[in-house]
Amino acid sequence: MTALLEQGKYRIMKKQKMNHPSQDGLELAKACAKIALDAKAEDLIILDVKGIASFTDYFVIMNGRSTRHVQGLAEAIEGEFRSKRIKASHAEGLQEGMWVLLDFDDVIIHIFYYEQRRFYNLEGLWHDARHIDLDGI
Repeated sequence: MTALLEQGKYRIMKKQKMNHPSQDGLELAKACAKIALDAKAEDLIILDVKGIASFTDYFVIMNGRSTRHVQGLAEAIEGEFRSKRIKASHAEGLQEGMWVLLDFDDVIIHIFYYEQRRFYNLEGLWHDARHIDLDGI
């Protein structure tokens, strides 16, 4: 999946930054967190992976209680961002609802069915990443 994210990264990132130059990655990650928490996302964290990952600055990781809840979280985030004219450069996993990935270039959102999250353990893989405080979101 990482190789997929890196393909065409510069072209997509440049295009999105031209369309939305004022949208900071951290602001986008926090906006995503707010939308997800309003939609009852569970165990949400934001990881700052700048300097660790070459393909993004932030991961927003959360889980849902069911595959339908996972899909609903993804739809809520995409719908809200779409209304602000911010589109994901890549999305996958929506049909299955086990692990949905939404790539907004500076922010990659991972929405897991809770069992999948434990199995893939992204927090463990990216243990060097700084956790962003969610207070005030």
